[in-house]
Amino acid sequence: MKENSSMPSDILEIQGLEISPEYIYPLFFLLLFVYSTLLFSNIGVLTLIIKEKSLHQPMYFLFCNLSVNDLIGNTVLLPQLMAHVLSTKRFITYNQCLLQAFHTVIGLSATLSRCRSVIQTAFCDNPSLFKLSCEDVSINNIYGLFITVLLFTCSITGITATYIRIALICWMKKNKEMNNRALQTCSSHLILYLIMLWSGFLTIILHRFPDYPDLRKLAYILFHVVPANLNPVIYGLQTRSLRDKIIQILNRKTIIST
Repeated sequence: MKENSSMPSDILEIQGLEISPEYIYPLFFLLLFVYSTLLFSNIGVLTLIIKEKSLHQPMYFLFCNLSVNDLIGNTVLLPQLMAHVLSTKRFITYNQCLLQAFHTVIGLSATLSRCRSVIQTAFCDNPSLFKLSCEDVSINNIYGLFITVLLFTCSITGITATYIRIALICWMKKNKEMNNRALQTCSSHLILYLIMLWSGFLTIILHRFPDYPDLRKLAYILFHVVPANLNPVIYGLQTRSLRDKIIQILNRKTIIST
């Protein structure tokens, strides 16, 4: 895409998603549905935990933290993405771009000098900000890749150690009900973790291969949207105390309505 030299220095152009005209509105309403579902489920879990004093425990505060992070991350991403789906002019200020990238930034992109004004993705993230610079950012790329590998390694190691410990406890206890509950919870968590892991990993790797821009954009969107929609189900509805409270509330509303 050609750079626009007449554009103010603090305005960036976002390349966005390449969409055929007949798919613009279906994609917009799909994103709207996904965002609405995300808001409803996460705000619902937050409200329930805040209102029910019996749920004021460390484990449920972790659920609150997950919901707040998912709400912030996707509210920064999805509304603007929906607006850009409908618009042919996709602009954003540099400060807004930094804010959008902030929740995934590890680096010093804000300190680099800029000679470009086009974000070559559908969103602002750290690698896209680096690509605005005409300086040699090889050191930044190596640093970012090292940190990413380190974080992924620590994450995978922690998850593996946790599952090994759970497997050992289940094998020693030989309790069928406990084993089934652990298998159900761990399998759904593992599926979610693998989706998040691979979509995040693909996003980072595909920034090094500019021939696959659409795949990179899709991987980034999946990285944010899928966990945010599944977290309330996997961590919320499969937790007995929280599930029982939800069932009680639903039963209470059913009785009142009848």
